[in-house]
Amino acid sequence: MTEDPHAIVLGGGQSGLAAAHALLMRGLRPLVLEAGPEPVGSWPHYYDSLTLFSPARYSSLPGCPFPGDPDRYPHRDDVVAYLRRYAAALDADIRTRHRATTVTRDRDGFAVRTEHGDAFTAPALIAATGGFSRPHTPALPGLDEFAGTVLHSSEYRNPAPFAGQRVIVVGAGNSAVQIAAELAEHARVTLATRAPIRFAPQRPLGRDAHWWTATLGLDHLPVGHLLSAPPATPVADPGRYQAAVAAGRPDRRPMFTRLDGDSVHWPNGTSEPADTIVLATGFRPGLSYLDGTGALRDGIPLQRKGLSTTVPGLGYVGLEWQRSFASATLRGVGRDAAYLVDRLIGTPVSAGRRCCQPVS
Repeated sequence: MTEDPHAIVLGGGQSGLAAAHALLMRGLRPLVLEAGPEPVGSWPHYYDSLTLFSPARYSSLPGCPFPGDPDRYPHRDDVVAYLRRYAAALDADIRTRHRATTVTRDRDGFAVRTEHGDAFTAPALIAATGGFSRPHTPALPGLDEFAGTVLHSSEYRNPAPFAGQRVIVVGAGNSAVQIAAELAEHARVTLATRAPIRFAPQRPLGRDAHWWTATLGLDHLPVGHLLSAPPATPVADPGRYQAAVAAGRPDRRPMFTRLDGDSVHWPNGTSEPADTIVLATGFRPGLSYLDGTGALRDGIPLQRKGLSTTVPGLGYVGLEWQRSFASATLRGVGRDAAYLVDRLIGTPVSAGRRCCQPVS
């Protein structure tokens, strides 16, 4: 049991584990509170066929290389197993089934209360629930009254329940295209997007794109704080997605104008019945526990490079474009966590202690 932790870390997924590692490596005591039954974040809830677009060599947290062939593209379940072993190797107090509901701050630091009434205090707080914990549902005309099935991509698992259906997938990102291409083998599928889909080769000139960004120093270029809004990320294409869309499996159309009953109305004036709408429309930070602290504006954290600009002692790990393109990824959260801890807490008690052995 952690006594008098130097920092409370909210969230035990990849961002929280990276934050705990950074604290431990500086001789500091973290207390990690994770809402779920184990410290693996949201990974078990993603769709069954999910495969990383980054090779294993670029998909590791600090101190523990991803096991297996470094050039392979790990599956969702590989990531879950990796995080499970990583958490077990950390010398940290990680408490699962502890969902934070409220945070208050006074001159001595932060008090965190959980849904079961437990209370914890520490002088520093790291919100590591990430930028992808709250599914985003856009305001689409007629969506609330649609007579068919509406689900967010976070609820999608596999194509079996949709065989033979007319399915509209809303979105132009990696998840939208990957889900739509998979569904198109079993259903009639359209990708509805506000702009043409941008594709980028996964292995330009025979090298994975992450090799190029790492070699050129672009992967960790700290420019995220300069952006007024995160730019759209192109779809990483291993060689089949752009061809599938070009062949109409799935086809791509401009965003529908409205939904009416079970009908989808398209900009060209045509309409047709549809069975299911899949919203691959992204996520927003799930930070409601910070309501009332002055840390948020319209649910979005007021921060610069992960440091709260309104609440001293508060920091974030895992926000999209927090510091760089890689900030919300397995390969990026470690750098951001180290940067944050050095500035959030200052001089470490002791440094250089290894707290995580390589995963095998």
